[in-house]
Amino acid sequence: MTAPLLALVLATSPSGLGAHGEDLLVREKAEVKVSGFLRLRGDLLHNLDLDRGTTPLGRPLFAVPLSDPLAQDLFVADMRLRTDLAIYAPFAAAAVKVRADLIDDLVLGSTPVLSPGTGNAPTPAATPGQLPNQVIRIKRAYGEVLTPIGYFAAGRMGNQWGLGMLSNGGDCIDCNLGDAADRLAFVTALFGHLWAFAYDFSAVDQVPFRKDSQRRLVLDNATDVRSITFAFMNVRDDLSRRRRTKAGKLTLEYGAFVSHRWQDFDAPESYLPTTMSRPLTPASVMRRGYRALAADGWVRLSAPSFRVELEGAMLFAEAEQASLLPGVLLRDRVQSAQFGAALETQFGANDSRFVGGLNAGYASGDPAPGFGAFPPAGALGTPGELDGAQVNVPRDTRVDNFRFHPDYRVDRILFAEVIGTVTDALYVRPWGRLRLLDFTSAQLNLKGSATVSRSIYAPSTPNNDAALGAELHGALTWESKDGFDVLAEYAVLFPFGAFNNPAQNLTATPAQLGRVRLAWKF
Repeated sequence: MTAPLLALVLATSPSGLGAHGEDLLVREKAEVKVSGFLRLRGDLLHNLDLDRGTTPLGRPLFAVPLSDPLAQDLFVADMRLRTDLAIYAPFAAAAVKVRADLIDDLVLGSTPVLSPGTGNAPTPAATPGQLPNQVIRIKRAYGEVLTPIGYFAAGRMGNQWGLGMLSNGGDCIDCNLGDAADRLAFVTALFGHLWAFAYDFSAVDQVPFRKDSQRRLVLDNATDVRSITFAFMNVRDDLSRRRRTKAGKLTLEYGAFVSHRWQDFDAPESYLPTTMSRPLTPASVMRRGYRALAADGWVRLSAPSFRVELEGAMLFAEAEQASLLPGVLLRDRVQSAQFGAALETQFGANDSRFVGGLNAGYASGDPAPGFGAFPPAGALGTPGELDGAQVNVPRDTRVDNFRFHPDYRVDRILFAEVIGTVTDALYVRPWGRLRLLDFTSAQLNLKGSATVSRSIYAPSTPNNDAALGAELHGALTWESKDGFDVLAEYAVLFPFGAFNNPAQNLTATPAQLGRVRLAWKF
């Protein structure tokens, strides 16, 4: 499968269905609630190409400075202004909610005015031609209502499930992406559980304008991608969980979903890069026969002195016709079976001076060369390359590498920057947090972790060696109740045999990352 199936939202996140109407009350007048954050980050990346030379296709593992390929350091600073707006209707348990990232991961200095007489002032955010795709984005807009028979929501809404390993709404302060779904959803309570159904408009082909040049039309509904999801949950809201913890009670929460996605026909010309665009014709449509099934289970056991949380997922898919060229058909079907799991533990109460735990994860792999995290379009897997397509019809008709959502982070360098996400790998991560200072309005914490990882299939790595590396990470965080947070962190990756380059007689050397983040929450 090229991407995880969209799932439903669980109650631990503000990404849509998770709230299932707790904030929907009958109000005497209209109310507006605004929340969000301003985030500024600066990253110093040192030797992320691991000084191991180039791959067989002449590429470094990570970008290097253009002026001096032998240089070690790259620096980048960016910012995001996120605004979540909730408008509550009067005399009804209903609301409209919007998420707008007014400045979305804008690289500082990337939109300068350099014409004579203007100095070096940044351009306005929405100036045409100045990277508008990185500036203003409306990411969610949906309505919700609480009725006597259940909760109903419709529109483009957040998409989070469990730990966020498979579907992640991107709500955390350091998240970059975040899933959203164009969805109709209904949740109701029955037999002590929440039961949910969702219908997603996952994708459509070319959408030309109608006569009024405003509305658009879907040319062929047979090429649409659709998804349906059923889920059941036994969950508690944050307030209830905190009350049970203070009372010394054990709390068990769990949920599961099954999701089906399908596409009968396809028009590849509508999305493949071409030298010139042209209107779609009946000859553009071809048989696809795509079917996919996803199942995910999540469980959390929490008590005053510990928390154990586990998520596991299975994804199965089949494409009857995998060709992207109308009229050029392939004989063999492409199939996929992927498996993933993530474990998080915490020992010690949240307000303890010291807490720690052991996290671990597994993402199934594929023996094809390259990790298959973000393979370039049309590129075949080449031994020695970091990434590549996991299918090569007719010799290889399977894509079995499970991919964690990139916003579910387990480290800072190897999976987060070099590979791009956890795939075709197993990792173990012990961690700890020590409270150095505790004031009435703020805390100073020291956090540390160590991540050791291996590949499931050695041929996926650049050196045909399953041992990936060990990464150490430390961070100082200043967290205040007035909403101002500061983070300073450092990570170092010690690469193992997977990244050595015997063809050039080079051994991979450690990579380092330093980051400073300022955040104002409101």
